[in-house]
Amino acid sequence: MRNLLEIDDLSSLELLEVLDRSEQSDLSAVLAGQGAMLLFEKPSSRTRTSMEMAVVQLGGHPVTLRSEEIGIDTRESAEDLGRLFSGYGSIIGARVFEHHKLQRLAATSTVPVINLLSDEAHPVQALADLLTIRQAFGGFDDLTVAYVGDANNVAKSLGLACGLVGIEFRVSHPQGYGFDTATIDQFKQVGASLSLIDDPYQAVAGAQVVYTDAWYSMGQEDEQQIRTQAFAAWQVNAQLMSVAATNAIFLHCLPAHRNDEVSDEVLDGAQSRVWPQAWNRMHTARGLMHWLLTEGGA
Repeated sequence: MRNLLEIDDLSSLELLEVLDRSEQSDLSAVLAGQGAMLLFEKPSSRTRTSMEMAVVQLGGHPVTLRSEEIGIDTRESAEDLGRLFSGYGSIIGARVFEHHKLQRLAATSTVPVINLLSDEAHPVQALADLLTIRQAFGGFDDLTVAYVGDANNVAKSLGLACGLVGIEFRVSHPQGYGFDTATIDQFKQVGASLSLIDDPYQAVAGAQVVYTDAWYSMGQEDEQQIRTQAFAAWQVNAQLMSVAATNAIFLHCLPAHRNDEVSDEVLDGAQSRVWPQAWNRMHTARGLMHWLLTEGGA
């Protein structure tokens, strides 16, 4: 049995197989007559909708539970919830604040567990990102992704994913908002081509993909003013996009704070692929679950 707690839980070949399945509309109904337990400690729109739709497309029934219903480590321990829900469904997806809760839940589950987001990783987003990039360029050869902004969980999973498929990954962020040492070591372990570049214009120069995320995420609202000031020079706008490759695309995991980390003209512009990227969350969720329930050993 396999879990997906971070994108490098997959090998390069397995990752490509998941992407291939994500583009197939005739996958077998591996969840027919079965349930998928979707636990949301942290709310979402794209993640919940894409997962529920993907479960239905595989013939299953999604059971979504919110934080007040599951109470991880308040009503019941993460370990007990792993034992409980693996008796109800054939797969568990969990969106949590702290990554350790996901690890502990997976340790007792007897069915595959998918990380739908934690403070350390967002692997299902990285799958959708790669699929969107492959659809735009036909493959991954000779591509550079420039990530501009907070080196957060989204950036970490994206960078690991780029390493697994051979994409050069550049990151530019204000001082104090970079990766920790453990994350840098993790990039090295997958053989990622990682460049940390202070100047966002230098990072974006010639890149085929420009990516950003919100400067402050859920739970960081009290840092909004500080972060807005710190990241002001890292806004993705038309001027920054002008130094990227002529065929460059823009990606954002959404939701976006318009005219903070990205200007309207870029988010709504011809280079933006944010809506196909969001739709690909459903397609890659379908491909991932199908792989986990067949080739993944479940």
